[in-house]
Amino acid sequence: MSIHGNTVLIANRGEIAVRIMQACTDLGLDFVALYTEEDRLSGHVDAARKLGGDKAVYRINNYLDAGDILSVADQAGATAIHPGYGFFSENYRFARRVSERDRPMTFIGPSWRVIRDLGDKINTKRLARGLGVPTVPGSDRAIYDEMEAETIAENLFEFQANMGIKRPVVLVKASAGGGGMGIDEVEDMARFRQTYRRIRNYSLRTFNDEGVLIEQRVFNFNHLEVQIVSDRSGKNPVHFGTRNCSVQSPGLQKRIEVAPGFWPQALRYEFDATRVIDDITGYSLSIAREIDYDNVGTWEWIVTPDGKPFLMEVNTRIQVENGVSADIASVRGDGNVNLIREQIRIGLGEPLGYTQKDVSFDGVSIEYRLIAEDTENGFAPWVGRIDELKWTQHDWLSVHTHVPLDRPYQIPTEYDPNLALAIIRGADLEEAKRRGLEFLADLRLSGVDSGGGAMKSNIPFLQDRTENLLEF
Repeated sequence: MSIHGNTVLIANRGEIAVRIMQACTDLGLDFVALYTEEDRLSGHVDAARKLGGDKAVYRINNYLDAGDILSVADQAGATAIHPGYGFFSENYRFARRVSERDRPMTFIGPSWRVIRDLGDKINTKRLARGLGVPTVPGSDRAIYDEMEAETIAENLFEFQANMGIKRPVVLVKASAGGGGMGIDEVEDMARFRQTYRRIRNYSLRTFNDEGVLIEQRVFNFNHLEVQIVSDRSGKNPVHFGTRNCSVQSPGLQKRIEVAPGFWPQALRYEFDATRVIDDITGYSLSIAREIDYDNVGTWEWIVTPDGKPFLMEVNTRIQVENGVSADIASVRGDGNVNLIREQIRIGLGEPLGYTQKDVSFDGVSIEYRLIAEDTENGFAPWVGRIDELKWTQHDWLSVHTHVPLDRPYQIPTEYDPNLALAIIRGADLEEAKRRGLEFLADLRLSGVDSGGGAMKSNIPFLQDRTENLLEF
């Protein structure tokens, strides 16, 4: 089928909005971009006017106002909506509304049923276990009975003790919660009973559901991801390798991502790293096939120091770090891989057109998230004006940013102070690290806050953490 004639409304902002515009342009598709009053000076608005003209730019009140977004879609004659990441990207109700309204449009992401089913962590865990996929030890359904909860907790403490864990810890979580809400950890059964009751009551008050999840707390692990791509048939998913996202802020927000997830070619691991990568890609594909996954998605894993992988969750959207996976991939020898472009193309109904044997990988890619934040003060967001953002062009470097390069830019306090993504390619890990440090040292990034103080960024943190990438 031909995808031409579609107009894609981009329901997002910043760097991802720019990349979606560029992908639409590559595919010969019209697009519609949105911005709020706070974002009127963002570079994504400049890019929209440059690539699509004034008719491609619409102002809205809020990126989270579904009615406003759909009203613009109708006004502009959009036939599809791309949610980017964050905002509505994993909201199955929004996806269903887009596709089942009186004037239906295509939601560029998985079908709403897939988003709903994999967005439910309990359902995902149950589905995984039914396929023999390892998940974090603990309950695979909400627990409402205190005696049953105690039995699960006792078994988890015993399991960890048998594994030689010196300080066993059990997580107690509100099953209806999210984003770190309604979660605590306990180290013994005496405290467990008290915590279980408190979390249950909190969950009932906050979510009108007193179900509780009980899981093992895993402290020392690497965070790996598997990138899956599948067309609307849901029958032929392929993987685009693994990423390691273990360099994070204290709040567990990713700061550096590396593809592939391990590098056994030059680093020594206490386990068979190649087998772990093969296992988690195979497990991820088995779930994708079982649920007829029909767009891009990321399977998130934790791997323990002895090489045991556990599935954490599935993110049913494009990820910030998609570019590092694309950077080391080729399809039938063509290294011009763009996963956002693939997402749009298959989202609009084109068949994938290749199989796993057509996908190959070469080299190492590192992504740095450049953020205005004070890493010595709890990674607190820095607020102020960016006066300069410049870098030297290299054929091994790509930088994605919404910060205008031709004028000062006031960071809107309403949004995260993410400034840019830098993706660095190397033939191997050492070359990628060397080039990454060269980029960071050469980068010119400056600004001032309202009191005239110099800007804070995470560049020193990124430099410091580059040395030990992919080590365990």
